[in-house]
Amino acid sequence: MKVTTRDVSLKKGKLVLLVIINLFVLFSCSSTKNEEQGETAAYRIEGDAVLLNAESPIYAKLGFETVAEEDFILEMTSAGTVRTIPNAYAEIASPFAGRILRSFVRLGQKVQPGSPIFELSSPDYFNAEKEYTDARQEFRQAELNLKRQQDLLKNGVGIQRELEDAETDYEIKKSALSNSLSALKIFNVNPEKMSLGKPMIVRSPIKGEIVDNNIVIGQYLKEDAEPIAVVAELSKVWIVGQVKEKDIRFIHELDEVEVKVAAYPDRLIKGKVYHVNEIVDEETRSVEVLIECDNINHELKPGMYVTVLFRDTPQKSILIPSSAVFQANDRQFVFVKEGDNKFVKREVNISGTSNERVVVVFGLDAGETIVTSGGSLMLRSY
Repeated sequence: MKVTTRDVSLKKGKLVLLVIINLFVLFSCSSTKNEEQGETAAYRIEGDAVLLNAESPIYAKLGFETVAEEDFILEMTSAGTVRTIPNAYAEIASPFAGRILRSFVRLGQKVQPGSPIFELSSPDYFNAEKEYTDARQEFRQAELNLKRQQDLLKNGVGIQRELEDAETDYEIKKSALSNSLSALKIFNVNPEKMSLGKPMIVRSPIKGEIVDNNIVIGQYLKEDAEPIAVVAELSKVWIVGQVKEKDIRFIHELDEVEVKVAAYPDRLIKGKVYHVNEIVDEETRSVEVLIECDNINHELKPGMYVTVLFRDTPQKSILIPSSAVFQANDRQFVFVKEGDNKFVKREVNISGTSNERVVVVFGLDAGETIVTSGGSLMLRSY
């Protein structure tokens, strides 16, 4: 076989290329090994501690802060809903079946306790009136008869048995009158102002204003009809907020809170905690908090959504930058500087945040020095 000059040149070229590749691989391995040895030499691990050598490039990238106590006001924000106060809200319905003859109110009208709302013609009401009138008359007769029998027996001309019968009749008539009177009072009817045969006047049980009016003249109402008017006193309202069960220890009755409404973004409304519920909602794991607010101008409308800002009383607390805290599974920790070049992983418990700083409940003491930046470089050691 004939070997040409071209073949020899190709073989030499391949040989040179192979030598270059081998040298590059050898150099790369040597460089990587040197880097690993350099990094290893820069620190060593002892349990939860990282010990940096004085010449370690990591040290120059670390930032530090000395832990100190400072005044901290815990702030919590919650969504809330405006509600009427229960004893300042009344739905007016007809206590008897009947037909509406007259209306005395209009929307927005102010009313007082006892103010007339509407007039109702009702056979049931007429029967209740008659039963009360008859019971009252019979009671008066029984009362007079009892007094007469007592006087006769006292003067020696009476009979003991007739006195006992009069006493029994008196008690029966008294009970019947009481029952008929209770039937009227349940429906807010004043017997002293009642006139037999006249239509019934349904009155307001509370002070407030008419916020809903569905009274229709001539309308016939059944006994179980829905309310046709609503009276509410809205100068004060409740706001119902939700606070997570883990934060409920910071909420106390009479604490002042701030309320913001989307309709009035530049206006701040103040309120006070009225009541903290005793029951935790199992689905949301939160507790209902009632806040009472003045509402003279009726800016807060029942059903409106608001934002509630709770503020705890100032307390001395340890705050550190959030950048100093690391997460490992469900645990949080920081690097604490002990000595010149020793940094120890320390578990901490965090509660609350403020301006990119977190409150440390336990795990750190005032005067200790922690790593606030560059700590992630030491995490590679583990």
